[in-house]
Amino acid sequence: MKKDLLSVVDLGRGDVEQLIEQALVMKQGGMRCLLPWRSVALLFEKPSLRTRVSFDLAVTQLGGHCLYLSPQEVGLGQREPVADVARVLSRYVDCIVARVFSHDTLVSLAGSASVSVINALSDLEHPCQALADFLTIREHKGRLQSMRLAYVGDGNNVARSLALLSGMMGVDFVIAAPAGFALDDGTLRRAREMAAVAGSSVTATSDPVEAVRNADVVYTDTWTSMGQEKEAPMRREAFAAYQVNSSLLAHARSDVIFMHCLPAHHGEEVTTEVLNGASSVVFDQAENRLHVQKAALAQILIPAD
Repeated sequence: MKKDLLSVVDLGRGDVEQLIEQALVMKQGGMRCLLPWRSVALLFEKPSLRTRVSFDLAVTQLGGHCLYLSPQEVGLGQREPVADVARVLSRYVDCIVARVFSHDTLVSLAGSASVSVINALSDLEHPCQALADFLTIREHKGRLQSMRLAYVGDGNNVARSLALLSGMMGVDFVIAAPAGFALDDGTLRRAREMAAVAGSSVTATSDPVEAVRNADVVYTDTWTSMGQEKEAPMRREAFAAYQVNSSLLAHARSDVIFMHCLPAHHGEEVTTEVLNGASSVVFDQAENRLHVQKAALAQILIPAD
């Protein structure tokens, strides 16, 4: 039976722990050529530096073949129905990695494809990013449990995946966002249900100082995501008090690490001083996209014994 990765909750806690440990081994050069003769299609509606390069190299380093399909080549849902694209690609490749505007497109792809579908970003979630982030925390802190992760900014797809993964893995998660930009109640409810089992907490506030106080990890993302460009002036005004700078970071623990999924807008959601400072691990995050995606591809495409 095929496995899909549309949301972090498609994985169990044991799956995530195994995936992170496998990614650490792969980062040291182990477990190569696990997917010989396997083909993966990168089906992109939205461009990306990190996502395209990391997935392409991940497939190649595992011994497989990667095929990039641009928006102009496919016209997903425009030149051809999503369901037809899924059925055609299922005859050619072993896995579809899709980066799309709407999560509904992913659901349609997965529902019609006979091969695995991986979410490389949708408006709802960014699971591969969150998994790479937790790999980075595990590397720098030596553990995930008893960590406090403070997210400052928009309650977007990255924040949603981080909240859900934190609840699952026993990480205390707090998000600070202005009114109108908070995480939705459904995500918070589900994350809190998992956190209650894992022994952690998921909270939301409008106060960035309260969120960052005693945090082990401080995370932010762009205030204006791709496709929201017309909202940029309004969003800059709404988020003006939510910039991660040295003054805000001073409320965190002395050994805090700063995270950002990139691309960053220097001087907007984060100052250049913090982004390039001693606490920043943003380029470790970027590198770890490669390793965690290799582990995810292996976990999804290699049948369990």
